[in-house]
Amino acid sequence: MTGPAHRAEIVVDLAAVRHNVRLLKDLVSADGPVRLMAVVKADGYGHGMVEVADASREAGADWLGVATIDEALALRAAGDRGPLLCWLSAPGEDFAAAVAAGVEVTAYTVEELDEIAAVGGAHVQLKVDTGLSRGGAPRRDWAALFEAAAAHEAAGRVRVTGLWSHFAASDEPAHPANDAQEAAFREALAMAEAAGLDPEVTHLANSAAALLRPSSHFDLVRCGIATYGLDPAPGTSPRLGLRPAMTVRARLVMSKPIAAGEGVSYGHTWHAAEDTTVGVVPVGYAEGVPRAAGNAASVWVGDDRRPIRGRVCMDQVVVDLHGELPPPGTEVVLFGPGDRGEPTAQDWADAVGTISYEIVTRVGGRLVRRHVDSEADGTTDPGGTTR
Repeated sequence: MTGPAHRAEIVVDLAAVRHNVRLLKDLVSADGPVRLMAVVKADGYGHGMVEVADASREAGADWLGVATIDEALALRAAGDRGPLLCWLSAPGEDFAAAVAAGVEVTAYTVEELDEIAAVGGAHVQLKVDTGLSRGGAPRRDWAALFEAAAAHEAAGRVRVTGLWSHFAASDEPAHPANDAQEAAFREALAMAEAAGLDPEVTHLANSAAALLRPSSHFDLVRCGIATYGLDPAPGTSPRLGLRPAMTVRARLVMSKPIAAGEGVSYGHTWHAAEDTTVGVVPVGYAEGVPRAAGNAASVWVGDDRRPIRGRVCMDQVVVDLHGELPPPGTEVVLFGPGDRGEPTAQDWADAVGTISYEIVTRVGGRLVRRHVDSEADGTTDPGGTTR
C-alpha cells in the first residue's frame, strides 16, 4: 500500500464508476428497453463531474443529468455530445446558450416555458410535482402547462422531449407516498397525451426506485448516488455489488502520548480515561469533515479503526491511537470502499446523523482530488496511477 501522494486527498476510482453504471444498466434494462441517466450534478457528487461523465458514457449511460445550465455547458465544453438534461433554472438564465449547445432544459411553469420558447428551437422536458412539493408544476397547473407546451410545439418554438417527476420517499418502499406519486405521474402522462404531447422519454425513478420499484422505471431511470457506489436505501436495497468510488485519505502529521485525564481539542469534550497516544490528521471542517464527527466517527490507521477524539477543528482532527506511535506520514483513511475494514461514507453518515450523499458531496476545500483507474492499472489501491 503506497501512502497518499499529498497531505490529504480524495481518490476516485473511475473503474468503480464504470462498474456501477454497467450493473445499474443491466438491472433496469432486464425487463425492457429502459435507458439509464447518470446524474453528475454538484461536481459529480464530489467525485469530479467531467471525469465521472466520461466514465459513465464509456460504461453505457444513455443520458447525463445535471442541475444547472452552467454544469451542462461545462460538460459540453469538455467534449460531451450525448443526451444531456438540466433541470434547475431561475428567470433570466441563459437558455440560448443551452439550446445552442444541444442541452435539454426543463420547464416547471408556463412562464418558464414561455421564456424558453422565446429562444426558439429548444428541446424541453416538463416536470410535474407529484407529491414532493419541490420543483415541478403543481397538479392544478398541469393542464395549463401541457396546453402551452402543445401550442409552442405546434408553432415550432420548442420540441417537448420528456415528461418527468421525482419521488419523495423511494428509499422507504412501504411509504404510501410512493404509490400515490406513481399514480399521479400516470395521470400526468394521460393528461399530456390528451393535450397532444408525445414525449420521447418519461421518467420518475431515482436510484432507490431503480433498485426497489420496477413499476416506476418507465422509459428512463435517473441514477445519482448509486452511480458512485453508495446505497440509496441502506438496510433495504438488495446487495447488487455496487462499489464505492471515493476514498478520502491523509498523512499523519504527528503522534504523541497523553496521560490519563488529559483533555483533547477545543473545549476538552473528551478526556483520556487512561494513558494513551493520539495522532494529528491534517483535515478539518474546511475540507468538509463534519464538525459533528468529533467523538463520533472513526478513521483507519495501520490495520484498525481509530476513533476521532474531541472536536473537529478547521484544519485538523485528533484520533486515538490506543498506545501506538506510528511515524509521521503514515496513511490515514477517513473513508473508502471498506475492503480493508476502513470506515465507509455510510459509516460516517451514520455517525453524524446524515446521509452518504452529504458526506461525499461536501468534502473538498484544500483536499487534492485525483482520479485513478483500477481496471487499467490492475489494482484497487487508491494510491494508484494518476489519471
